[in-house]
Amino acid sequence: MPQLRELRRLREGRIIAGVCAGIARWLGWNPTTVRILFVVGSFLPIIPGFLVYLVLWLVLPLDDRQK
Repeated sequence: MPQLRELRRLREGRIIAGVCAGIARWLGWNPTTVRILFVVGSFLPIIPGFLVYLVLWLVLPLDDRQK
């Protein structure tokens, strides 16, 4: 059974706050893919992407664990 990872913002590989890098690690995806999807999704009129990013920045804990 695969071990589930916690969704956290990352310090390494981050560009602004580590939200996309944390989501990418959680999903097992490339961070660039998540960033591109986030930018494309930001143009959807349903919910502005920058608001989603700000909420995730405030809600997701920062990953302070040493590797």
